[in-house]
Amino acid sequence: MGAAAGATGSVRGWRPPPGSIPESPGVYKFRDASDRVIYVGKAKSLRSRLNSYFTGDLHPRTAQMVATARAVEWTVVTTEVEALQLEYTWIKQFDPRFNVKYRDDKSYPWLAVTLGDEFPRLQVMRGAKRKGVRYFGPYAHAWAIRETLDLLLRVFPARTCSNGVFKRAGQVGRPCLLGYIDKCSAPCVGKVDAGQHREIVEDFCDFLAGSTTRFLKRLEADMREAAAAQEYERAARLRDDIGALRRAIEKQAVVLPDGTDADTVAFAEDELEAAVAIFHVRGGRVRGQRGYVVDKLEGESLPDLVESFLSQAYLVDGYEVPREVLVPTLPADSAVVGELLALQRGSRVDLRVPQRGDKRSLLETVERNAKQTLALHRTKRASDLTARSRALAELQDALDLPEAPLRIECFDVSNLATTNVVSSMVVFEDGLPRKSEYRRFAIRGQALSDDQEQNDVASISETIRRRFLRYLDERSAVGEQADTASPDDEGPAVQVREISGPAAPPTDRPAKFAYPPNLVVVDGGQPQVEAAAAVFEELGITDIALCGLAKRLEEVWLPGEPEPVILPRTSEALYLLQRVRDEAHRFAITYHRQKRSKSMTESALDGVPGLGETRRRTLLRTFGSLKRLRAATADEIAAEVSGIGPRTAAAIVAALAPGAGAPGTADQPAVDPTTGEILDDPPGLPAAVAASRKAL
Repeated sequence: MGAAAGATGSVRGWRPPPGSIPESPGVYKFRDASDRVIYVGKAKSLRSRLNSYFTGDLHPRTAQMVATARAVEWTVVTTEVEALQLEYTWIKQFDPRFNVKYRDDKSYPWLAVTLGDEFPRLQVMRGAKRKGVRYFGPYAHAWAIRETLDLLLRVFPARTCSNGVFKRAGQVGRPCLLGYIDKCSAPCVGKVDAGQHREIVEDFCDFLAGSTTRFLKRLEADMREAAAAQEYERAARLRDDIGALRRAIEKQAVVLPDGTDADTVAFAEDELEAAVAIFHVRGGRVRGQRGYVVDKLEGESLPDLVESFLSQAYLVDGYEVPREVLVPTLPADSAVVGELLALQRGSRVDLRVPQRGDKRSLLETVERNAKQTLALHRTKRASDLTARSRALAELQDALDLPEAPLRIECFDVSNLATTNVVSSMVVFEDGLPRKSEYRRFAIRGQALSDDQEQNDVASISETIRRRFLRYLDERSAVGEQADTASPDDEGPAVQVREISGPAAPPTDRPAKFAYPPNLVVVDGGQPQVEAAAAVFEELGITDIALCGLAKRLEEVWLPGEPEPVILPRTSEALYLLQRVRDEAHRFAITYHRQKRSKSMTESALDGVPGLGETRRRTLLRTFGSLKRLRAATADEIAAEVSGIGPRTAAAIVAALAPGAGAPGTADQPAVDPTTGEILDDPPGLPAAVAASRKAL
């Protein structure tokens, strides 16, 4: 692995000697001053590609990346397939800031089947995919999934209820409404066992995967047999089931012959961005669709867009690789991309451009969807990009910062009096939230007092100290590694790492707190800002700007200033600060509710003889919540929970009875341990305290 480190004065003073860069294919990483990976790329010739970053005019985004970088390192591989594979392994691991990212234009729902459960469930899911779950889609709307499910449950009566409903039905011995109307096989009450229910679910999956003809023929044969045997009610039901399946099939138009397994990808682009639409065709029908928007680089052609999208979709996002991928044009390295997709799938993948027939018509349909996606995005982009740029520029001017605050960290504290004190850290980069870098803190060393403001100040001080002590520690560790890698001052040592065979993923991980912000915002006024400034002075931090946003009049406080900065109410800078502050407040309150709910649940059962932590968890898992446990009798508790006898059950009922200090009495309110919501307020509770509890 070759590396160049240590800026000496000019922005590009860290450029490696051209002769030290190999001409072999490989993958390279640019790092910034904090040793954070900011860009990952691949090249047929590392020397040619890396030299291009230091000669001629660069696209503004590329020029900004080179100006931010302080080191470059590379890994040599034997083939272009390995280079492409390693490139996207690193992109997935490091999430580099300057790599082009395909962003969903909206959040798409999937029809998910939880095959990892004993009794699999059919449900709507969004977000990251989970292990043990099979996905169908994505669909354009959640209601489309529910309509499809409603039709298919007649034929495939699988479970759709939540875990809580499933357990309660088993406890009371009665199924839910779907079980009574034959849209669920009711495994909760033993109408079918786990094996029979799994067969139903597997048939459902096969039908959605494209095996529609087999099920229709089977139902038609059963209907004829029932009619011949004069079982007319059963024949009528089978007839209705066949109609439901046909309507479910008609909801997704037949576009290709049965058995076609393909993804169709199309693009629409302008000078700045490109929109991507992808249709998933399984069994000859469009089973799902998705849209992306991506920032373009200057000179980036359509074949480049195709290559980068296919690599990200199937290697980073983990899409299921079909037998065939239809694209508007082949990428420059189509053989390499095709080979990599084949490795991912485990069999041959046909990557091609359809020229005529149904597949060409489908591609044109996908292109129209991509154009519509781009048109909708343009209307948002015109205002969004301008507003974010103006907000950062206004903030730079108002706070007299040397540069625009591209990375902002905001800290907030949440508590109820002196209990369960927590704080949050949220991160905004380029005016947008970066949720993967959010952090939360449980305040532990705070000196509590009767003054709420003093509590908040002490909590802010502890949070800032813990966050930036970690920053200094990790920065020192990075510096020690760099010193070890380049012990002399005559220039960076060049070491080229050869990789033969499949490219192995790297073992180093980006440090959590090693990347410093340009601006720190604390939720509060002058006392909170001065507390944070005192921590900065104690730690010797002088290159990070600091301000506070007070809720009362939305005043911006700076350290050492007797008067606040007043931003205009229409200012984009003030709107950005409010968004950052409100996000920190939301994140802190969510954590506080979780801790408060847990502590109240545990305190209610503390001191019950014979009831340890394991049995407390079993109790709450069995009954679902503290409220339902409180409503249970001693006999019900002893019967439902193994290991708890009549004496312990009676002690539990006594501990939860009104007047015993349990939630729902005059001591403290009842809290749902799942949602953290206050279920009731005790009688005679002061209005101010009740209002503060509801606010939290």
